[in-house]
Amino acid sequence: MSTDIFVIGLDEENRRVLERLPWAGSYRFHGLLTPEELQHGDIDFEALLKTAQHELDAFDGEVGAIVSYWDFPAATLVPILCARHGLPSVSLEAVLKCEHKYWSRLEQRTVLDELPNFGIVDLDDEQPAPPEGVGYPMWLKPVKSFSSELAFKAENDAEFADAVAEIRAGVGRVGEPFGYVLEQVDLPPEIARVGGAACLAEGALHGAQAAVEGYVYQGEVTVYGALDSINYPDSSSFLRHQYPSQLGEETVQRMRDVAERVMKQIGFDNGTFSIEFFCDPESGQVCLQEINPRHSQSHAELFEFVDGVANHEIMVRLGLGQDPARRPSRGTYQIAGKWYLRRFEDGVVTRVPTPAEIATVQNRIDGTRIEIVPEVGQRLSDLPEQDSYSFELAHLFVAGHTEHEMVQKYQACVDALPFEFAQV
Repeated sequence: MSTDIFVIGLDEENRRVLERLPWAGSYRFHGLLTPEELQHGDIDFEALLKTAQHELDAFDGEVGAIVSYWDFPAATLVPILCARHGLPSVSLEAVLKCEHKYWSRLEQRTVLDELPNFGIVDLDDEQPAPPEGVGYPMWLKPVKSFSSELAFKAENDAEFADAVAEIRAGVGRVGEPFGYVLEQVDLPPEIARVGGAACLAEGALHGAQAAVEGYVYQGEVTVYGALDSINYPDSSSFLRHQYPSQLGEETVQRMRDVAERVMKQIGFDNGTFSIEFFCDPESGQVCLQEINPRHSQSHAELFEFVDGVANHEIMVRLGLGQDPARRPSRGTYQIAGKWYLRRFEDGVVTRVPTPAEIATVQNRIDGTRIEIVPEVGQRLSDLPEQDSYSFELAHLFVAGHTEHEMVQKYQACVDALPFEFAQV
């Protein structure tokens, strides 16, 4: 008999990953809200919750689990819906302590020293100024956003003013519905005061970027993987995420220790997480950048290439109330990366690789899978969920037996993928 599992924001790529999980034959996966409903345009949280509840009520069967691998609003819908259906889940308050960047920093500060200076920028002030103690260079970002949207680095007062103007104009799209969800829990006065549509400033961090993925089950924190994040040269835009991390074991252990301390402080339990760091390769010091209260669907195939099973397995087991302790397993490759092919100026897409061209590349180069992001006729600046400095053209999942081999495979893929653009 199969167990019915509802996945908020289920898309076809991740459905295929889920259906390749060991024991997937024991599960039936159902989509609950589409990625477009969750992430594009205005976000009406109450309407999304009502739609999801209506779909669950109309289901002729028993709901075995409700899970998701997406950020807000999906990450906050999960605990609300699970509570209504008596299903295992992390608490809404713990999710919000991770998602609200300022609240998260306040929680981190109680157990960590390795943090940048940070503070709230008053967007209502006629001439907003950096918070006391936060100097240039700094990052400015909404306390809640998607995929580095509206995140800007400021080196001086002029760049600060430009960034604040951009954030002030766009912060409400996510911040206002996020504020509605914040009202569902008892907030500390300092969080109630700033709300969900606020701007955080914090000192710029330096070093190698890395992340750990883990979960908490019945109060026990487990980190099961560490990954590197590598930027384009002289840019803050990601070139690739690669698994496993090529940093030393001592650095990985420090990230693991920080993750355990901070997730216990937050009271996070029965859920997956991903925590991003900056690491000093010389001293080994690690500095926490951001906590995501979900594992990364972007990394699912990297774990599958290297470990033989995607990280989605842990999400499913936790959703079912099971101990997700991982069985020893081994994949085909020793290292895998998710690469971001980007363009750093706007344009209208006039040609993308055809399905036949993509299939030829994937068949010729083993351990590769390619997703094209824009469509012909689309203006790049109209793409949703882009960072503030570039536009994604393709996601390339590339695996190899060495980092060098993986890099060579990626370059061979790029050379064989034709894109064309018209200037705006």
